Amino acid sequence: MRGAFVDPGGDLPRLKAAMAQHGVTIEKILLTHGHIDHCGEAGTLAKELGVPIEGPEEADRFWISRLDEDGKNYGIRGAVFEPDRWLVQGDTVTVGELTLDVYHCPGHTPGHVVFHHPASKLALVGDVLFQGSIGRTDFPMGNHQDLIDAIVTRLWPLGDDTAFIPGHGQMSTFAHERRSNPFVADAALASA
Repeated sequence: MRGAFVDPGGDLPRLKAAMAQHGVTIEKILLTHGHIDHCGEAGTLAKELGVPIEGPEEADRFWISRLDEDGKNYGIRGAVFEPDRWLVQGDTVTVGELTLDVYHCPGHTPGHVVFHHPASKLALVGDVLFQGSIGRTDFPMGNHQDLIDAIVTRLWPLGDDTAFIPGHGQMSTFAHERRSNPFVADAALASA
């Protein structure tokens, strides 16, 4: 009954209620990237729970350093913080007895990471990949080709039978996206 919150952008009362309802002891906060909707209140929650923050990759320091400003611009809460551990390609993180592999997947943001648990064939992909779409690359420091390359070279090799939880929307599998995603399906990339 040990766990982690991944990408707590807000809704802290709701998150803490879920933690209490299920009796889970939160050990840490894991972050896929530095956009406000994924980490705006991570620092606040980490202080309240007395837990460390791990992730994203340090290239997202740009985004985390402007959380106060972005919060004012978007009318939502955002507070600058310093992760306890920046992550890099090849790192691992633990949650309870589970070990998750870390994959640096830039493009949506330069420091975006994905968490993968091989035994469960499950990936937490943040805003890299969605059911039927991919992450936006029109924000500052976004790069469309980097995103496509990260999906093809870092995610697809994890196996078609890998299910993934995206930062928004419904779960899917890599096999489904390789067949039908208009941006990264095998057929779409072959004709590009």
